[in-house]
Amino acid sequence: MPIYEYRCEECDADFELFIRSLSQPADPTCPKCGSHKVKKAISLFGVSKASSSSTLGVSCDSGST
Repeated sequence: MPIYEYRCEECDADFELFIRSLSQPADPTCPKCGSHKVKKAISLFGVSKASSSSTLGVSCDSGST
């Protein structure tokens, strides 16, 4: 069940739309001004910083032994 982010071209409002199923048509309407002139926005997601590089399987060591 994806959540899509949109931006209204009329009032520049950002909003999210929860789609319950893929068969549900996405007909987004701006909740602020009611416009149908909206575009999907690029979604950003959070990534937590690992406490050690070994947890990512990456070594930052220059390797001179």
